[in-house]
Amino acid sequence: MRIERLTTLDGAGLHDYARLTDVALRRVQEPAGGLYLAESLAVIGRALRAGHRPRSVLTSERWLDDLEPLLHGHDVPVYVGAPGLLEELTGFHLHRGALASMHRPEPRDPAELLRDARLVVVVEDVVDHTNVGAIFRSVAGLGADAVLITPRCADPLYRRSVRVSMGTVLQVPWARLPEWPEGATLLHEHGFTIAALALDDRAVGLRDFAATRPPRIALLLGSEGDGLSRPALDVADVVVTIPMLHGVDSLNVAAASAVALYALGDPVSSAPGPSS
Repeated sequence: MRIERLTTLDGAGLHDYARLTDVALRRVQEPAGGLYLAESLAVIGRALRAGHRPRSVLTSERWLDDLEPLLHGHDVPVYVGAPGLLEELTGFHLHRGALASMHRPEPRDPAELLRDARLVVVVEDVVDHTNVGAIFRSVAGLGADAVLITPRCADPLYRRSVRVSMGTVLQVPWARLPEWPEGATLLHEHGFTIAALALDDRAVGLRDFAATRPPRIALLLGSEGDGLSRPALDVADVVVTIPMLHGVDSLNVAAASAVALYALGDPVSSAPGPSS
């Protein structure tokens, strides 16, 4: 790594960190595909172990010794500055050790992810980055094989999603599905039963569904406000619900994903997933 100590904020290499939104980073034309920000030493380490390429790193003097082994073999600039200067640049206090500008990986082919999978999570139009990150963390911890997201779902590589997931969005295989019904056709072609998690008169309880679970399941989760769309429910093979008490009708989508994955999977003996 190449250490560059900052006394001003005039360097062109600092543009990645200069209060740019996630949308702006994604639209960076060079490199092709854009960038994302990995925040904290732990998340940067997971990104590097997943094969993602850093463009530069921003940190303070106190974290250099911890950062050096992570960046071994990567010839990238490491911008080092006083905490107040870094906060002026980024707009927030950099208290998690470092911030890395990373090249976005090439998009994955959903058919590739489905080929050997047994349990996948399909996220339809969830727009809150916190919920997206929490769903990925549940997938990583509870043993699902991949996440598929619809075209209007929030980007898993937004900084908040990455942070909330504890970096697991950088490890869990994921791809974007085409719109319904094409997305459902792809799932059915690979032998998946589409199980929609929703409130519906025809729904079966989660325990009953898990007791006789089919060999390949695509667990379909809906948006925070309206839940699953009518086209999503129309393509589902079964509707599953989590029975609730005390007049509560449902859980937050991220919490519901964790409950359903625990019921449907086996964290101890599931197929190998992303490593930490």
